[in-house]
Parts: sequence; C-alpha cells; structure tokens
Amino acid sequence: MFVRSVATAVAILLTSVGIASAQSPTRIQQFNAWGAYSYKSGKSTVCYVLSIPTTKEPASVDHGDIFFIVSQRPGQNISYEPQAMVGYSLRESSKVNVTIDSKNFVMFTKDKAAWVENAAEEPALVAAMKVGKSMTVKATSARGTATSYSYSLSGISAALKQIESCK
Repeated sequence: MFVRSVATAVAILLTSVGIASAQSPTRIQQFNAWGAYSYKSGKSTVCYVLSIPTTKEPASVDHGDIFFIVSQRPGQNISYEPQAMVGYSLRESSKVNVTIDSKNFVMFTKDKAAWVENAAEEPALVAAMKVGKSMTVKATSARGTATSYSYSLSGISAALKQIESCK
C-alpha cells in the first residue's frame, strides 16, 4: 500500500512541477513515516521527503492519494519547500491550514496542491515539523467538503537530514 502510494506521489510530484525530462525518483531511505527520495532533472538533482496521512476525514469520501512533501532543489535555489498534495481539486482561493502541535501555518491552493502562503514562514514550518509530535492538514474540496489529514512526524528529522546535502 505505502509503496503504491509513494509511486503515485512521485508521478504526481513530477507532473506538478512540470518536469518532462526528469528521471524516475530513487528512494534513498525510509525513516519511520517519512521517506527520502531524489531524481535528476536536467543537470540538477531534486531531493524531497514524503509522507502519507495516518488518518483521513471524513472517512466516508474518496480522498484519492494524499501526501505531504518537503522538497529541496539546489539548482533552483529552493531549500525545504513544504507542499500539501491531495487527490481532488481544492476550492478556488481557499486556504489549507497546517497545525503542528499548537502552531498554525496557512497555505495557498492551486488545483490539487498547496504551498506556504508566506514563503518566509517555510523555515518555521519545517522547524516545527522537526520538533513536533503530530501534524494536521485541513482543506476544502472544490465541492465544499471539509477534509482533515493527520500525519505522524516520526522520522521527519532523519529524512530531512538525509537530503540536507542534496546536490
């Protein structure tokens, strides 16, 4: 199940970042709930960590494949960019709320993905993930369904450390 979900996430990730010439990702290592991956895009290497939710609410709807990713693209000068990816269209102009323990972060949405609204808060979100126990991501579908996803943060620090020297 996890491997199939990760393979789907990789395909979605490559499509979402518009990389036609990217090679297939390689799993570097799994760290509890978080996996570290890399792939070549042209002459650059892209590295990222990825996890799937432990719970999806409401349980009665088809959520599709859901992932939370933190990517590092040294060739594009991007370091630890958090992204939520869902298996459905998000409500236009809606916000995704990420809560780590008692800290809250707001993400803007586009199609089936969300990014931190204020890029200056990306390091604070990643830092909160490293020391947090759990993370909840709340979104609204294009149909108006309120959704909620819980993630384990077990292994996030080790996974991020693994991609620290991505080149």
